Amino acid sequence: MSRKDRPRAKPSSPRKILLIRLRRIGDIIMTTPAIAALKRALPQASLTYVVEESYRPLVEGNPDIDKVVLIPPHQGIFSFLNFIRRVRREKYDIVIDFHGGPRASRIAWLSRAGLKVGYELKHKRFMYDVRVPRHREGAPVHGVENHLNLVKALGIEVLPVPPLVLPAARIEEREKIDKFWLQNNLQEKTVVILHIGAGNEYRDWGEENLASLALKLAGRPGTRVVLAGASQDEARAERLIRMSNIPLLSLVGKINLIELRELIGRASLFAGPDSGPMHVAAATSTPIVALFGPTIPVHFGPWKAEATLVERDLDCRPCRQKQCITKDFRCLRGITPSDVFSACLRYL
Repeated sequence: MSRKDRPRAKPSSPRKILLIRLRRIGDIIMTTPAIAALKRALPQASLTYVVEESYRPLVEGNPDIDKVVLIPPHQGIFSFLNFIRRVRREKYDIVIDFHGGPRASRIAWLSRAGLKVGYELKHKRFMYDVRVPRHREGAPVHGVENHLNLVKALGIEVLPVPPLVLPAARIEEREKIDKFWLQNNLQEKTVVILHIGAGNEYRDWGEENLASLALKLAGRPGTRVVLAGASQDEARAERLIRMSNIPLLSLVGKINLIELRELIGRASLFAGPDSGPMHVAAATSTPIVALFGPTIPVHFGPWKAEATLVERDLDCRPCRQKQCITKDFRCLRGITPSDVFSACLRYL
């Protein structure tokens, strides 16, 4: 049968739904309200989430997801074709592509699902049966709203909008943060989590700025600063501790994403640039001070979180992060430590 003639699944009675979002931290977290809305509307349907292996902790154990399928970040043609065969054997009624990237769109297109839902993307119209615009003319759309719009396209009501959801911490993950808290006598302290990493040079606030902010924060009586970041940020953490010449704590490269959520959830404040950990923080009740440079909050701001957003009003924002036309990354590095410290004081 041709794609046009193939029978469509009825949104009111699907048995199996495939969800695709391969990367990255913040983008995956921002799909969770849409997934919760989908499960609430179709509790009888089994939801399978396809994600790259390194992002497993963000979805495995999510109460709204019945099955997680892992794929490597880089796949050869034979590995990919074997994966497609596995997908086809499951006979999904609906596939929702939250990603839209080259591999995700091919998975959706080749899945043989009864109904394929995705974004209105140039050169990919033929891959989906239902297409949703990612942008409204003159009105920016937040990433969470984009994902919710894919669910709405099935005729599903999403009100009230669910919050961001991360899997519950395992016992050993909670105990690891408990131990860190007790060993460093943080029970009666004002704890600030400072994220020092950056996805690329466009989102890098700079070590001198980070060190200056850490010094200002740690100089407050009763305040302890805990550095957070990935394993590739360990050398930076060591340099910041030396530059600051104050007793900073560091868990950089030592905890997973769920342990990071546990850590942030116990703190008084999270501070850092627009990043995956910022979205982890948005899944807690801890206030956020977020720095925005090449990106803008209307697209990627911390969803429904108590937050102060620090940014500069420049004509070159937002940008595609391919080339800095001013060559000095002024959108982010022009934000001063004093600007960020003043924002932090609102919550301390």
